[in-house]
Amino acid sequence: MQVLFTRESLEKEVTIQRNQNKTIGFVPTMGALHHGHLSLIGESAKDNHVTVCSIFVNPNQFNNTEDLEKYPRTPGDDLTLLENSGCDIAFLPEKKDIYPEPDSRIFDFGLLETVMEGHFRPGHFNGVAQVVSRLFELVKPHKAYFGEKDFQQVAVIRALVKKLDSPVEIIACPTVREADGLAMSSRNQLLTAKERKSASLIPHVLRLTKSRKHLKPSEARDLAIKEIESEPLLRLEYFEIIDGESFVPVKNWVDSSGPVACIAVYAGKVRLIDNMKL
Repeated sequence: MQVLFTRESLEKEVTIQRNQNKTIGFVPTMGALHHGHLSLIGESAKDNHVTVCSIFVNPNQFNNTEDLEKYPRTPGDDLTLLENSGCDIAFLPEKKDIYPEPDSRIFDFGLLETVMEGHFRPGHFNGVAQVVSRLFELVKPHKAYFGEKDFQQVAVIRALVKKLDSPVEIIACPTVREADGLAMSSRNQLLTAKERKSASLIPHVLRLTKSRKHLKPSEARDLAIKEIESEPLLRLEYFEIIDGESFVPVKNWVDSSGPVACIAVYAGKVRLIDNMKL
């Protein structure tokens, strides 16, 4: 595995690989890697000749300075994990490599910017679009891999690729979960033991919601909210049942061929998101 730190070294290596007609798969991350990330790298390694994994904590997608400062950074452990994961190139740039100049671009993602993550994290998706588009320019991947845990983000990335008329194929991979069902996340390591135990209620409530399609969507949603709010260590930010394509709330099950339950919860000061197709 090659470990590259500069824009110039990456672009040189990518040019060599492309000149040899090799396909490039790409997994962008913010580090603090776990088995969810490694599953994405494994998928890329199966599909492509070369797999690139970037590690860069993007300041532009944090609308909370404290959240940015507390975001876990474990580059040494990350490289150890990547060594045997199928990753061929690890790219660990500095801010100046991604943003040689301040990025003032503004992207319009319509409804996606106004609901759920878009509503509660204003500017977040614009920051995601800035860094992903920049990384796509540098890596020039044929395929890029994202986890379905960030369901709304995947929709934003697809919209971005369409907006930029980019040739990158976006591959969404299933959420990888812990033994008790909690979605794997870099933020999980910030949880105390008690918070971690309480957080297991999140996937439990999602599974219950999936079993409640005999109720109206609004009734299933109300029950889920009540169950989350019954746990004192959890603070619900939102729970929505939306159509997986339009992101419009589902009023009747027959109105959607692919309803999805989406949730954001604070366990202590740690914000966790999850979703489940219903």
